[in-house]
Amino acid sequence: MSTLSESQPRALERTYSRWASLVVLCAGTLMTILDGNIVTVAMPAIQRDLGFSGPGLAWVVNAYMIPFGGLLLLVGRLGDLVGRKRMFTTGLAVFTAASVLCGVATSQGMLIAARAVQGVGGAMASAVVLGMLFALFPEPRELARAIAVFSAVGAGGGALGTFLGGALTQALNWHWIFLINLPIGIAAWFAAVRVPAPEQGAGLGRGADYPGAALVTGALMLTVYVIVGTGARSLTATLLLAALALALFVAFTVRQARAARPLLRLRLFRSRLLTGANAVQILMIGTMFGFQFIGALYVQRVLGFSELLTGTAFLPAPIAVGALMLGLSARTIGRFGAYRVLLAGLVLIVGGMALLSRAPADGSYVADVLPPLLLLATGFAAAMPALTGLAMSGAREEDAGLASGLFNTTQVVGGSLGLAVLSTLAAGRTDELVSGGAELIPATAAGYQLAFRVAALIAAGALVLAAGVLRGRRD
Repeated sequence: MSTLSESQPRALERTYSRWASLVVLCAGTLMTILDGNIVTVAMPAIQRDLGFSGPGLAWVVNAYMIPFGGLLLLVGRLGDLVGRKRMFTTGLAVFTAASVLCGVATSQGMLIAARAVQGVGGAMASAVVLGMLFALFPEPRELARAIAVFSAVGAGGGALGTFLGGALTQALNWHWIFLINLPIGIAAWFAAVRVPAPEQGAGLGRGADYPGAALVTGALMLTVYVIVGTGARSLTATLLLAALALALFVAFTVRQARAARPLLRLRLFRSRLLTGANAVQILMIGTMFGFQFIGALYVQRVLGFSELLTGTAFLPAPIAVGALMLGLSARTIGRFGAYRVLLAGLVLIVGGMALLSRAPADGSYVADVLPPLLLLATGFAAAMPALTGLAMSGAREEDAGLASGLFNTTQVVGGSLGLAVLSTLAAGRTDELVSGGAELIPATAAGYQLAFRVAALIAAGALVLAAGVLRGRRD
């Protein structure tokens, strides 16, 4: 009897510690995701205050995205070696400190430099989260619930960032979209130090391939740079930079095949689940990220919404995503399998984008934006947890941090690629129509319609790829 009475409190304590750790991981992730979207609505105010040119303003986003996307794979692997908790807490500290520098920036150079440091901290905090999550919840049913919670926070945080960006910019000023991270970051850091159990990494000697690290980090940073700056340079320059990025990737692959202690074990990509799920994610996130950005522009520039009203217009998305992921996602995946749920979610995303492509110049929010918004939110709420589970189930435990970093990397690449392609198409179509004598608002709406149609085709590609590559994985 004494043994039983002692084991019960220990079991309850372990359960509490795991779910409390999940809360900490979600808090840190929410802060980095919010920051990725909160800037969007505040960009005009930042431009007016600091005197950015049109091309220069893009670097407020690019300066964050390039180190963030470029370092995810490296710091994910380093998290396996030095300890994922150590990497996570260090990342939170760097990100929070850089947020303060962004908030007090008084010049273009200071803001761009601080945003770059933010990207480094965001990569460190984000890359290891999924690996920590899978180590905390080895039992499949609890893991499904944990993924649902984590995915709800991530998806909801993206749309919530649009609302907070508009609210803080209009009520106070753009500096507060960064300064709000200070209390959140401090609280998250203290909790991260105390709550998750410490873990011992494999040690730097087990995989510290520094030449390989330099090659892959350079290749990824250059890839993100090429994508986010596509519309600002000539086709020749873009192709040359893309060729250089490809050459770095090839050199990295050769290095990993020959290194005694490779940074990235190439056998990781033999997993059809891991490789296929990451490819599907590039297309799906490209669609959703393009929708968030271009949808906000449609509401502002075509429907004439203010910054605050634009943010409010997108609030139904995080509410729907959170409710569906927390209430139905784990149970639905448990009953029908991750494969079927993923396909169903992608079908809804395709339908939502197709419906949004009909949004006219004289449209209304209730008739033309809200229905596809809810359809997209429902589809994403179904697809994202299922896709995350499929991707991470294809990695071994010792590679969990690396697999987590890879999954986050393809999110950044997919989002950057989708934004670059769709915004370029929209702007090109609008300029063409205006040059032909069309009025600005109808021409702008036509440009966005084209972008939404292409986004629907990209989502359809994700659906076809998932159906073919991930077929057979129904549990």
